[in-house]
Amino acid sequence: MSTSKSLPRTLDAWVQQLGKLPLPIEQQQHLRLRRILADSRRTWREIAEAIEASPSFALQVLREANQSSNSLSDPAESVETALSRLGLSRCEALLNQAPALPESDIPLAFKQILLISQHASQQARGLFGARLARLWNELHGCSLLFLSPIWPLLCAHPQLFEAWEQRVLLKGERPAVVEKELLGVSLIQLCVKLAERWRLPEWIVRGYRLLERDRRQLVKALHIARDNEHPLHQQQMLDADTPLRHWLTHPSNCVLLANGLAVSAHQAWDTAHCLRWQRLTGLYLQIPLSELQQEVHQHAVSSARQPHDSTLWHPAQALIWPWHVHRLRPAVSAAAPPKRDDLAAWRQHCARLLADPSTFANVPQLTACARDALQACGLKRVLLLLADRQHTRLLTQQQAGLDVSAAGLSLDPAQSKVLKRLLSEPGQLRLTPGNVAQFSALLPGNLKALFPSEHLLLRSLANNGRVVMLVVADQGGQPLNDVCLQAFGKTVQCIERALGSFSRRGR
Repeated sequence: MSTSKSLPRTLDAWVQQLGKLPLPIEQQQHLRLRRILADSRRTWREIAEAIEASPSFALQVLREANQSSNSLSDPAESVETALSRLGLSRCEALLNQAPALPESDIPLAFKQILLISQHASQQARGLFGARLARLWNELHGCSLLFLSPIWPLLCAHPQLFEAWEQRVLLKGERPAVVEKELLGVSLIQLCVKLAERWRLPEWIVRGYRLLERDRRQLVKALHIARDNEHPLHQQQMLDADTPLRHWLTHPSNCVLLANGLAVSAHQAWDTAHCLRWQRLTGLYLQIPLSELQQEVHQHAVSSARQPHDSTLWHPAQALIWPWHVHRLRPAVSAAAPPKRDDLAAWRQHCARLLADPSTFANVPQLTACARDALQACGLKRVLLLLADRQHTRLLTQQQAGLDVSAAGLSLDPAQSKVLKRLLSEPGQLRLTPGNVAQFSALLPGNLKALFPSEHLLLRSLANNGRVVMLVVADQGGQPLNDVCLQAFGKTVQCIERALGSFSRRGR
């Protein structure tokens, strides 16, 4: 699901695109919400709980209540408060505006981030619910919606999640560098802007401002948390720093801690990142690390028992695996070769490309045939870009197997050494795990976001000695099959022949 032709590169542009983006609701969930809102026997609490079971609608209700209320009034801190401010009729109208989609049509990355948010909410309830019983609604609602500024991002551009997983979780690249390349801005800054625009509860905004502007308290607390085996010494250090002790015990930190635990566990339970959040939570609760870990694992299992799409990853699955086994692994088996019927179709497309005189009436017809030929030879993701006369811009002409945003992609070759080289003369670059580190940094971030892959082909094609087209393709991130590679080489030759015969038509 995408609402934009290209990725924004500034904070204002991102906020403009994502600020009012409608989030989809699964069809059966949509019908259930409709019935509950129309049931006069339900209490406010029961209706709020039903809304919270659909996180995307919970966000819509909360931000609608806070954005439509007087700017001088305090933001609603929970879904139940937002519901009482809006009333049932307004909530029904909001539900009617939300897209109701089959589960298969909702982007997987969007469903995954919602599952992480629900896991965070379970951790918050289990770890802090008894301590903050009087603030139960705020704790539950804020922990569920803390990651909500990321939801529309992954709904509109789901390919960004896979790119982030591969580069940050698998390859260990610095998150700030990856975010800058993929988004053009800091993800935390974007979350702050959206949280402020939507007037999300203060607990959520406070957490993001801490991560963006003032990490000193967090770093100091993490330093003390490392000494988990000596609780008396930890308490002495906290007593010596009264401002830090007061900050650490603020209820809003529970929301940040729960989400830190859920996000870090998404990668693996035994990483240094996960351990830092566990130690910090243990310091907040003043319990030993081993006891904290046992509780966190139990709450993860409770979260996994809740109904969710079986294709999604839940960290509780890793609790029954050996500690050294990670969920994310590079693909090791080559993609399957094209089927016999696909090769027959490929030959037909190539025959049409080789026809002289050309049978194409215009460039879109030619490039559509070229796209179909590339797909038929086994390439799952294909992007054809045309160069302007001055080689100052590469614009999408055809795409297949990619996010809709690929249709409006515009690349500046001057910003990429690889693109400049490919446009200077016809050539090919094949990315593999052995050279991807060398060339990845030389490719545009929005192109890498479309192809989160270590196995990629980039080929520039010429007409009369001048490069006019760039082909980017892969087999869905898997190692390229030898048959597909051979067919790719023949296909681009056919495309070059077609470009030549097309340019001579009518002479």
